[in-house]
Amino acid sequence: MAPRAFWTGHLRLSLVNIPVKLYPATTSERTIAFHQIHEPSGKRVRYQKVAPGVGPVENEEITKGYEYEKGKYVLIDPKEIDELKLESKQTIELVRFVDEDAIDARYYETPYYLLPDGEMADEGYVIVQKALKDTGKVGVGQFILRGHGNIVAIKPCGKGLLLEVLRHADEVRSADTLFKEIADVKIDKEALDLAKELIQRKTGKFEPEQFKDEYTEAVWELIQAKLEHRAPEIVTELPGTAKVINIMDALKKSVQQGKGASAGKTAAKRGATSARSGNGKKTAKGAPKRKSA
Repeated sequence: MAPRAFWTGHLRLSLVNIPVKLYPATTSERTIAFHQIHEPSGKRVRYQKVAPGVGPVENEEITKGYEYEKGKYVLIDPKEIDELKLESKQTIELVRFVDEDAIDARYYETPYYLLPDGEMADEGYVIVQKALKDTGKVGVGQFILRGHGNIVAIKPCGKGLLLEVLRHADEVRSADTLFKEIADVKIDKEALDLAKELIQRKTGKFEPEQFKDEYTEAVWELIQAKLEHRAPEIVTELPGTAKVINIMDALKKSVQQGKGASAGKTAAKRGATSARSGNGKKTAKGAPKRKSA
């Protein structure tokens, strides 16, 4: 099922206004939702909204309040917030352009797909997308989403645009107070070279599909096993983290393992090539054929 646009408005670049709409770029389908259950009865635990000295209250009796002193609140009706005449509620205004690497990774929060809203928006949208792509820049702006003022970064993504909500400056903690605890260590050059070699051997493309969420798979297996009244299949446990005795020995062994794995792959590849060539002979008939998708 295709996602729905949850926000519509305009993307503004100086005097240019482009109707746009936002779609979520992520999904929560992989999340396993657990509920609290009253074990003796098997019934789900429910929560009731109550006020001290009053008891249960109805939803229509509830408003918003800001606690300015302990136990004292200034009441704000949600309608009063909606009536605030803020232009940025329906407009994403690009006010600056920066290099992509100029934005610290700590500021990135949530990605969304930004699309043109209607045929009349296509031309302006494509021009902005192409201009950002050709210049290698990221547009920075702000707008209000879900009751919060947000800084956003807009960048090319395939044929379209990706909007990423950024954290505000006061939402990111400085690392200085934490990193100052790291001791100044005299680095052994050989150990550093081995670490670089290990990194080089493991360097490749980022392919997120190659990473499995073993924890979620194990939980799903546990749920399925309970539904089928059987014991869950045992998931092979990864080796624990052993105490590091000598960093140099550990690096040497890691690099050696990498060399052995590479040699094994090369030998297997050569063997496969040799078997295919086979002096013009056909391969054994017993080999199973891979089914096409």
